[in-house]
Amino acid sequence: MFIDDDTRKRLTDIVKGTVLKGKENNCTAARNLLCASFRTSTTVKKDFEGQSRVKEEQAEFLRHHCSLRNWWVRELPGEETFLTRGGEAKIYFASDRRNVIKMNDAVYYATWLEFFNSLVIHNLLFEETAYDFLGFAENEGNLVAVLKQPFITSDAPVDLDDVKKLLAFNGFNNTKRNDYFNEDLGLILEDMHDENIIVNSNTLFFIDTVFYTISK
Repeated sequence: MFIDDDTRKRLTDIVKGTVLKGKENNCTAARNLLCASFRTSTTVKKDFEGQSRVKEEQAEFLRHHCSLRNWWVRELPGEETFLTRGGEAKIYFASDRRNVIKMNDAVYYATWLEFFNSLVIHNLLFEETAYDFLGFAENEGNLVAVLKQPFITSDAPVDLDDVKKLLAFNGFNNTKRNDYFNEDLGLILEDMHDENIIVNSNTLFFIDTVFYTISK
């Protein structure tokens, strides 16, 4: 994890709600699409319930563009490949056994734009565990993002003090328990407990992050 000047600029643009320029990956493409039509929220959960209408508007917007952009995922993982259920995602082995497929309903986020902002931020900061957005599926009438991520195995327990030191080095100060705040970048990072971080070969791999942007 290292925040160079280019990464810092892109993070600043995300917080400001600016469309990101340059080469797009799938996560950035979805984020830019939403960003061009909806305002980035900076209230950080203060109006989570009030944003539900906006989230549903964004869901309908995304459904429309799924048809235009061929974003509907027709072949979903079978139950025989199911691994576990997280707070917001059902996780399956990918067919290559080197990746996992995550079916994410974005329940932790007030809007779909917040969700994709978080994914893009994760990919900028943690390239080794970057998400690949494959498209969307429907689950009991609800929109679900289908994501692919490298499968990392653990060979040692996580020391949360090491996590705290790494994040502090990059400007993220521990605010309470497993939550962090980077005042300079205008980013909140939550839920950094030992189930969301894996150690392999003395290296920390962040596999599940929850980022929120705030105005500075």
